[in-house]
Amino acid sequence: MSTRKIALLGLLIALCVVGRMVFSTIPNVQPVTAIIIICCLLMGPQNGIILAAGTAFVSNLFLGSGTWTFFQIIAWSIIGILSGLIGMKFKKLPIWLLAMYAGLCGLLFGLIMSLERLIIGKLFWPYYLAGLPFDFNHAIGNIVFILVLYPILSPIIKREASFMVQSYNKQ
Repeated sequence: MSTRKIALLGLLIALCVVGRMVFSTIPNVQPVTAIIIICCLLMGPQNGIILAAGTAFVSNLFLGSGTWTFFQIIAWSIIGILSGLIGMKFKKLPIWLLAMYAGLCGLLFGLIMSLERLIIGKLFWPYYLAGLPFDFNHAIGNIVFILVLYPILSPIIKREASFMVQSYNKQ
């Protein structure tokens, strides 16, 4: 991995952490999922795992850590991998379709986070159903963040990704 790619991923992790902290007063509304989707669509699925782990660990140092941290990493990693695979298959998607996909990812994130209850021996369905309003907050937030952040971040990430590929090919 090049120094430039490490720096870009570090900046994206910092953006996710700051975004998560800024929006921490609004339940389940934060730009992390949208940033992971954008990054992985344009840079590939492996970056989702790096962003997921870095964001979860660093932001939870400030917001609180627990068993849910691992499920955040799993959920964001799955979303990143799916987004990367979609980006590899479809090079150009309309923004409205990306926004709808991001909304579904908010619901998927909530489902994966609720699976923690099964593993620690608690009741799944009451927890999941009680969390649905928060999952809808996440979904709506993701739609808005994609619509706002994709036009800003995609040219930057595309430029950096193409530079990294050119640098790699020269070696």
